[in-house]
Amino acid sequence: MREYLLVLFCTAAVTYLLTGPVRKFAIAAGAMPPLRARDVHREPTPRLGGIAMFGGLCAGILVASQLDNLSKVFSQGTDIRALLSGAGIMWLLGVLDDKWGVDALVKLGGQMIAAGVMVWQGVTVITLPVPGVGAVAVSPTQGMVISVTLVVVMVNAVNFIDGLDGLAGGMVCIAAMAFFLYSYRLWYGYTIMDAAPAVLFSVLLIGMCMGFLAHNLHPARIFMGDSGSMMLGLMLAVAAISITGRVDPDLITSETGSQTATVHALVPIYIPLLLPLTVIALPLADLLLAVVRRTWAGQSPFAADKRHLHHRLLQVGHSHSRAVLIMYFWAALIAFGTVAFSVTNTGRTVVLTLAGLCLVGLVVLLTPRFRPRAPRAVQSFVPPRYRRRPVAGRAAAAAVTGSEAAAVAPAPEPMAELSAKDKELLGELGKGSSAVSGRGHGSGRGR
Repeated sequence: MREYLLVLFCTAAVTYLLTGPVRKFAIAAGAMPPLRARDVHREPTPRLGGIAMFGGLCAGILVASQLDNLSKVFSQGTDIRALLSGAGIMWLLGVLDDKWGVDALVKLGGQMIAAGVMVWQGVTVITLPVPGVGAVAVSPTQGMVISVTLVVVMVNAVNFIDGLDGLAGGMVCIAAMAFFLYSYRLWYGYTIMDAAPAVLFSVLLIGMCMGFLAHNLHPARIFMGDSGSMMLGLMLAVAAISITGRVDPDLITSETGSQTATVHALVPIYIPLLLPLTVIALPLADLLLAVVRRTWAGQSPFAADKRHLHHRLLQVGHSHSRAVLIMYFWAALIAFGTVAFSVTNTGRTVVLTLAGLCLVGLVVLLTPRFRPRAPRAVQSFVPPRYRRRPVAGRAAAAAVTGSEAAAVAPAPEPMAELSAKDKELLGELGKGSSAVSGRGHGSGRGR
């Protein structure tokens, strides 16, 4: 576990340190597209954040290759090489799209090429675990189709939710955490070495997202762009493919001693690809709804609009930060709920807990304008929008009342602002000839 933590820290640190220089480079390169109708930010923001994330990925892989336990992943398979190849192609395609823009069909073709390169290097589904049957072998063509489809779906699902500050990075980070817990349990608890690459990929994903989120939370200073979102989706898909279809249920049966316990332990992957789909359930639902909505309206499935789930949360009345937190909550509930159901032997407890959390989530979802105020003792530790401001509120009200009164009250007379001596002088000037003669006499005496 310590080696994984070291890889996570190095990946996050390199990503964080590179994001600042990448932001300056994006501004100098002009990778700041003008605001569009579907955008929710108010000023042009640089993209190309995926460059920093790719740098963090390379740094994490380099550190992992030098560690004793993790170096076995490099020598026992080609998953790391395949990941770098596919991520490099996807990253390059995203950089081109962030700077100059790429047609949707060309982008789809590039995604399929990146997935095909990884399949050619061995990252493919070999078997599918079927309940009551066991591991069912699939042909190379079927495995290629399943793998490419999974990559394209996950890449576009993550890309579709990249619409609010910190949304895509945070949701992928949550999904990677859930995937890490499950794959680490298979690798460490059941000593299944085929699960080791998925553990490393999950750690790299967590580090990349955490390092970039420090710059991407609202208000974001830089966006990851397609160069980052498509790469994150590809890495999620690679983690799923590397573990789905490679875990032999007979290995777990030998550890648990019963077929029933094995079925329960493999719940998230007994139904093909269930776990990787549940960890991105919200992005996947948003993708499917968008495709159906646009196709029904006679538009292209890749046509952009402002009717995604996060846009609807803003339209309901939630603030930017609250909409992102709500999406985080539901993503974590689905992903960690699936993992918890596969770990514990008391499914009823998990179901009741999830039902209670769903109720809490629905209450928050239906009260968009409710702003709780923190107690006075903890006001210095909470965001400003949750602090009590009675004095400032009264001062603001007084200022508003004063400005309204000033607008209604008549303007003061100019004479009220003069001193007594000035008033006397003005009075003498207003007497006509006497005042002039007095001035003439005085002038004559002076001469």
